[in-house]
Amino acid sequence: MQLIDFIGGYGAWSWMVAGIILLALELVAPGGFLLWMGVAGVVTGLMVLFQPIAWPLQWLIFGLLSLLSIFAWLRWQRGRVVQSDRPYLNRRADRFIGQEGVLTEPLVGGFGRLVLDDTVWRIAGPDLPAGQRIRIIGNEGAVLRIEAI
Repeated sequence: MQLIDFIGGYGAWSWMVAGIILLALELVAPGGFLLWMGVAGVVTGLMVLFQPIAWPLQWLIFGLLSLLSIFAWLRWQRGRVVQSDRPYLNRRADRFIGQEGVLTEPLVGGFGRLVLDDTVWRIAGPDLPAGQRIRIIGNEGAVLRIEAI
């Protein structure tokens, strides 16, 4: 009952203060949800400031604005493509696709090894002799798929 009395006594300002508190909490615990609830609180406060609304309807407006803004944010976030300055950061094998090299060891039984940069990679492809020029055409996990050139 104290919360209802507080909202009734201070009206729009209680919503604005609550919204600002939620926005400040977003700085401490980021995640996006408190941000949109804080915006909904401030908007509800502005609505109540210009048009007196009964407190149950105020809560309904706050809840609907919160849910709508959170769902709109999530939908926009999921549809957004994030560009990275390091697109192959966690996909090291993908950055070698298309590169060419020379086998230092023969490929026997469909598997062998290839040195790229400072790493020895396991490679898979047709049986090939040492000295054969190859091209990396794909990968399966940490195994590079190759073809003869």
